[in-house]
Amino acid sequence: MIITLTFSPCIDKSASVPALIPEKKMRCSLAKLDPGGGGINVARAIIKLGGKAKAVYPAGGYTGNTFNQLLEEENVPTTVIRTKHESRENVIILDKEQNKQFRFGFPGTELFENEWKECLAAIENEENASYIVASGSLPPGVPDDVYARLSKIAKKKNAKLVVDTSGEALKHAVKEGVFMLKPNLGELSTLAGKNHIEDNEIENIARELINKGACELMIVSMADKGAMLVTKSESFTVIPPKVEVKSTVGAGDSMVAGIVFALWKGMSNQEALQYGVASGTAATLQPGTELCSKENTDKLYRHIRQLTD
Repeated sequence: MIITLTFSPCIDKSASVPALIPEKKMRCSLAKLDPGGGGINVARAIIKLGGKAKAVYPAGGYTGNTFNQLLEEENVPTTVIRTKHESRENVIILDKEQNKQFRFGFPGTELFENEWKECLAAIENEENASYIVASGSLPPGVPDDVYARLSKIAKKKNAKLVVDTSGEALKHAVKEGVFMLKPNLGELSTLAGKNHIEDNEIENIARELINKGACELMIVSMADKGAMLVTKSESFTVIPPKVEVKSTVGAGDSMVAGIVFALWKGMSNQEALQYGVASGTAATLQPGTELCSKENTDKLYRHIRQLTD
């Protein structure tokens, strides 16, 4: 099974308005609620793609109860760590006149030491974890080295740890070493100690980090230029096909889900990157926070494979 860990889950509340106008009462469409947060979205997407995933996360209060119900409705297996504070919410508003999306992210709610430690203990107690995906930002109260601690747990369990985060948490994960990292260009620049990196530097910088023990496999997200997979001996780049984008919410999480799902199924690294890019692109075809669908992902994957062949 694939286990995901999310320290700062949230309810994504999405709606649309005819136009976003200051100082005016705007009539919103009926709000759609989705469970969100990095690892949560990865688990949801893996299940949509036909894999087996379980989400581990903290939740509390009225919003936490709603969050749990939303995941239950999607048949996502969970291990919930009850918290003192309420779970957070985010708001996504589509301005229909401009066809532009406005995303309002609220701060993560604080976790107490016993709460985040219970999250780690829940992972440690999982017996059949082949992959562990830790994704998302850290809320107040959680130490920056928590993903490094998780790496030690994964190594003991002989599980492959995938980390998708930023800032100090990413730096600590790199020091301990993980199976897979998914930095964007800005995060890769920070790891390299640079303000900016050129396209022709990406592969060498990624491989230098790999040779230092940061990870075995790195996926560098390059926005509309696609994604690059780098190992000690391989390098592949996949550019996403052009599509009519409805929403970018969860596209990165869907890409991670697609890659991990493909590796879990035994596909090659190149095929996994292609399937991941297909999954991320498929998510942009959906409105709001619906993530990728298997039908669109498989179609896009076949298209990408044809272009490669």
